[in-house]
Amino acid sequence: MMDNWTEIKIAVSAADIDRASDIANEVVPYGIYIEDYRDMEQVVEEIAHVDLIDEDLLGKDRSRAFVHIYLEPDVSPAEAVAFLSQRYEGEGIAHEIELLDCAEEDWRNNWKQYFHPLPVGKGLMIVPSWYENVDTQGRVALQIDPGLAFGTGGHETTRLCLEMCEKYMKPGDSVLDVGCGSGILGIAALLCGAKEAVGVDIDEKAVETARENAALNGVGDRYTAICGSFTEKVRGKYDIVLANIVADAILFLSEGVRDFMKPGAVYIMSGIIDTRAEEVKRGVSQYFDIIEERQENGWTCFSARQRDAAPNPRPRAAEVNPRF
Repeated sequence: MMDNWTEIKIAVSAADIDRASDIANEVVPYGIYIEDYRDMEQVVEEIAHVDLIDEDLLGKDRSRAFVHIYLEPDVSPAEAVAFLSQRYEGEGIAHEIELLDCAEEDWRNNWKQYFHPLPVGKGLMIVPSWYENVDTQGRVALQIDPGLAFGTGGHETTRLCLEMCEKYMKPGDSVLDVGCGSGILGIAALLCGAKEAVGVDIDEKAVETARENAALNGVGDRYTAICGSFTEKVRGKYDIVLANIVADAILFLSEGVRDFMKPGAVYIMSGIIDTRAEEVKRGVSQYFDIIEERQENGWTCFSARQRDAAPNPRPRAAEVNPRF
């Protein structure tokens, strides 16, 4: 392995290895390495045609399995770990994450080198909170300090979600962000015209980070961060519902999302790796009409409205909200 690459090792129950590896592929869709010793004798017999196996291999714990991910030098380990942790927690997968080629204090403190001001869509500029005097080029500046929560705007899943929100949100809308992470999606919506935003996440650290980022951007009075299951904790109905989460979670939650949508509301789904896109589309289409689909670098984002819902006329974003 080349110098300066980082290896992430994820330990899970062997029964969860298939789901865990699917989520790991969302970080590096070009390949991962899996250790799973449950069927070792059968595999060795089929491949090597021998029945003598090293005792060290025979002694491996077969109740646990491991996913290995290798990050290129320009990929932030902290962002990857935050992404994985939130996705695994959302799926109920018990896990342990270890960085093998990067000291913990380094990836916790030095990840800022990967995060720079980033223009998104037509009217937004994501600005790390430690940058000063940034030329926003006339865009709305969103200051963000993700800490260890997923969401700097640099990942394709977040950018696609922001761009879809830019297109379909109108001033005065209410926004619900399911799996809010750093709070970037809801805060961006508030800065660009939304009346109120609610972010919900099962990770207490993410919820705390989202509150801090809302205050940092001066929208803390209009941003509500909730820890827990959105179906149990959230109240009300919204004009825009955002879900930048994994494919399985979208499939599981989409039926319930309808209860939180106003007539004509738009449901924006991201975090979908391209190999799962058609499956998600079929599942979501039981309840929604897909109105737009976008892809970028192996990721897919859908926008949808409830089937048989009579949408309110929604002006084009460029006409009513040129800053977003």
